[in-house]
Amino acid sequence: MVAMVRRQQEVGRFTDVALLVLISLADGAKHGYRMIHDIEEFSGTSLEPGTLYGALMRLEERGWIEALDAESRRRPYRITDAGRQALAEQLATLRRITGAATTRLGPLWGTA
Repeated sequence: MVAMVRRQQEVGRFTDVALLVLISLADGAKHGYRMIHDIEEFSGTSLEPGTLYGALMRLEERGWIEALDAESRRRPYRITDAGRQALAEQLATLRRITGAATTRLGPLWGTA
């Protein structure tokens, strides 16, 4: 079991910050601090504020998210219809990828 844990740590996490942000916003608007915690809860990925805010700027430029009026000092963001479509397309791609991986690993797992 220790070898498996070590091997997973060596590989690292496979993340796309934009995808994580879109998933976080799919269930409602959030400000940056809440997104950081939400993303860590559902993915185990810890984002630095600079990484998050860089992704927010890129997503906003693409029209996939939009900033809302600030609440006290925090600015919430929400996903747009274009962002939902982009997320759906990305998730469809990930399903194809995981399906291929499962099929190819089947012999190694004794399932083929």
